[in-house]
Amino acid sequence: MTKMADSGSSVEIVEGCRLPVLRKNQEHEDEWPLAEILSVKEVSGRKLYYVHYIDFNKRLDEWVTADRLDMKKLQFPKKEAKTPTKNGLPGSRPSSPEREVRKSLDLNLQSTTAPSRGKTLPTPKRKVEPVPLVPQVPPAPPVPSLPTSTEASPAAVYPAARETNTFKTREDHDQISSLTTNGTARRLIPSQPGRKRKANCGPADEMIKVLQYNKPQSASVFLPPPEDSQDSSDGIPSAPRMTGSLVSDRSHDDIVTRMKNIECIELGRHRLKPWYFSPYPQELTSLPILYLCEFCLKYLKSLKCLQRHLTKCNLRHPPGNEIYRKGTISFFEIDGRKNKNYSQNLCLLAKCFLDHKTLYYDTDPFLFYVMTEYDSKGFHIVGYFSKEKESTEDYNVACILTLPPYQRRGYGKLLIEFSYELSKVEGKTGTPEKPLSDLGLLSYRSYWSQTILEILMDLKPDNGERPQITINEISEITSVKKEDVISTLQYLNLINYYKGQYILTLSEDIVDGHERAMQKRHTRIDPKCLHFTPKDWSKRGKW
Repeated sequence: MTKMADSGSSVEIVEGCRLPVLRKNQEHEDEWPLAEILSVKEVSGRKLYYVHYIDFNKRLDEWVTADRLDMKKLQFPKKEAKTPTKNGLPGSRPSSPEREVRKSLDLNLQSTTAPSRGKTLPTPKRKVEPVPLVPQVPPAPPVPSLPTSTEASPAAVYPAARETNTFKTREDHDQISSLTTNGTARRLIPSQPGRKRKANCGPADEMIKVLQYNKPQSASVFLPPPEDSQDSSDGIPSAPRMTGSLVSDRSHDDIVTRMKNIECIELGRHRLKPWYFSPYPQELTSLPILYLCEFCLKYLKSLKCLQRHLTKCNLRHPPGNEIYRKGTISFFEIDGRKNKNYSQNLCLLAKCFLDHKTLYYDTDPFLFYVMTEYDSKGFHIVGYFSKEKESTEDYNVACILTLPPYQRRGYGKLLIEFSYELSKVEGKTGTPEKPLSDLGLLSYRSYWSQTILEILMDLKPDNGERPQITINEISEITSVKKEDVISTLQYLNLINYYKGQYILTLSEDIVDGHERAMQKRHTRIDPKCLHFTPKDWSKRGKW
């Protein structure tokens, strides 16, 4: 492999070029994935290149030296195609009958409305009638086969990216519906010969019985129609709703926000390497380390400034009310209006590790629930989730994050479980705001699977017959939105069609995998330790 420094070659690497770049994979082996050059800078007479590995997550982007570039396969950026010309005149487009008619109408309108003194008035804008993308058809029976638009996920889950407690029976069925962040469909479930028919049709009141291989225990489940199903008539799910409070508008991405701007963050006894861009003040982005107070999250430019701040900072826990404590785990409820500085600092920190959400400096409409771990020095932040005070979409989570030092220790599921405990107290069903990140999707899929299987396996036979339960009952027990329940059952491949009935089949592999997964969940939320009274935020005065 020929490695060539940019200074020693006649070819200049510019932003937008693509070429293979050397990196280490998870097994610490060398690989040469294709990467795009996003930026070039010179440090101490040596050029550095900021690369984004194509089809890899942005958190792997990094600065590399020229000796890691494979110049033999350099691809220059393609020039944008120019607009087709008419009669060889630049800037003009080929005409169409509709454009000619509209042009003549505009000329007539101008000639009839133009004033006599020679001044030209702007042409009134024509109202454009919205054109439906999907032809109008009579409403079809509700289809619970795929998650509705609110449940669609932006990331495909592959076996290599799954958690270790993912069930074996689903390893060959991981091609779930995939959508990009702007909502366009990328990958649909392929048809698989020989596979049992799923519950994707049938009347709403049809009973679903459950068989269990080599197990006497089974259940019957009724599948009601999703009330707000937004599947199109051809069976392809529509895009996820992008009206959520913190959904990022990716159309405004530029080269600045695509690059990490913070090198390192020191938070208490941990040093964190950010994954994504976060809009900290420009003068702090050039520092080798950004220092944060771990209690009030104030950012400071040097260790001396942090030490001086700690002599004046009286906080030893997040501001707000402690609404849960069991052992060393506590949860604090923080009002984004009453504790604005803390909330904004928390958002800035979270944006370093969340790519699919945007940052709002207006934190008034949000509540923040911060999970902490207690020791003799105070309450140390582990993670958090935020939610809208009033959500029209039944969202019970807007953003959710476990800080990297505490990941893969079960805290993510603990945050999710706590969000649903709050929904139970509120008497509502909830769902996380879409789109979910890749790690967020894994955590939610795992939590939903374990929660639903826990209920199904605890069902007792009734008078010698298989126990029965409906989707609505599962949703009411867990506070998980029923569309999430249906999509999870299908993700686990539990729903099948058998002898004229819809059944849920719990195989030995599913049961054994669930039992192993539950053994790893040592920490659970105890509802008895929750001291939470929901407020009626519809009254503006309580904000």
